[in-house]
Amino acid sequence: QVQLVESGGGLVQPGGSLRLSCAASGNIFSINTMGWYRQAPGKQRELVATITTSDSANYADAVKGRFTIARGNVKNTVYLHMKSLNPDDTAEYYCNARNIWSVDFWGQGTQVTVSS
Repeated sequence: QVQLVESGGGLVQPGGSLRLSCAASGNIFSINTMGWYRQAPGKQRELVATITTSDSANYADAVKGRFTIARGNVKNTVYLHMKSLNPDDTAEYYCNARNIWSVDFWGQGTQVTVSS
């Protein structure tokens, strides 16, 4: 089992920046990929960015050039640096970890609201 705890969400004005953090615990050595997904009201959950243990990153087209995913110095952390935020980025953001058996684990979510 892997447990995930997110932090760093909040209210930000359009054009602003935020950094989300995710800390994993439990069987962290089984983790193959970590990432961020988001879900806006009335919409399906969608991929934002993922990163592998070899630091290969993948981004949704909607966030390329604005968001950066990075692993922390500690093996069990991942960050999402978000800049040039716009109202379309408003959503609940979820940390995800996928282990070597392709089992997904999810955090409880952190709300990001972009509004003036």
